Amino acid sequence: MIVLEEVLLAVDDVVLLPRCSLHIKAKERVVILGASGSGKTTLLRLIAGFESPSSGKVLIEGVCVSEAGEILLEPRLRGISMVFQDLALWPHMSVEENIAFGLKMQGVGKKIRLQKVKEMLEMVSLAGYAKKRIHQLSGGEQQRVALARALVLSPKIVLMDEPLSSLDKALNIRLRQEIVALQEKLGFTLVYVTHNEEEAEAIATQTLLMENLLYSVKNKELS
Repeated sequence: MIVLEEVLLAVDDVVLLPRCSLHIKAKERVVILGASGSGKTTLLRLIAGFESPSSGKVLIEGVCVSEAGEILLEPRLRGISMVFQDLALWPHMSVEENIAFGLKMQGVGKKIRLQKVKEMLEMVSLAGYAKKRIHQLSGGEQQRVALARALVLSPKIVLMDEPLSSLDKALNIRLRQEIVALQEKLGFTLVYVTHNEEEAEAIATQTLLMENLLYSVKNKELS
């Protein structure tokens, strides 16, 4: 599903991501574990298409989407959704409007948009929240809105950049369980960034430790 071939990213002679290669199979839950500044978010941005590698290739489903300083397939065409660390929800929009935004940009009609949003709100346990504003929600509810906004587009790949880092332990545990359940139900490929080893253990079918290089440290049997 995702292949990085000898990818390196450097800006003004500063290496942001050391040369690495990576193969991620469809429907895997790959967790990238590492300290701040190790290049985890940079890796996600390369997969998403927000950055192009200085050298090497990024392939998705066998198609080269970025190569040696050039983005060959723009982010919106990659079948990827992303949940950012700060969630990036729009405070001036309702929950319904936040979730429906991507569908609206794709030209999906209002009736279908509303139906998809309703289904997604039920899936993330937020039925009845459609008209609420973001500031009216708890941290956990905001996380669910961000997740629903990503999943409503039926992506093949979902990237998550430390989405649970600001939550208390009990809520973190509950939401990580919900993420795994949703991934198993919907069948998307998940690439998840965290610095929390316990979180990685709970989510991953494959864990990658990121320091000055990228290497596999654990694999679980896929069902």
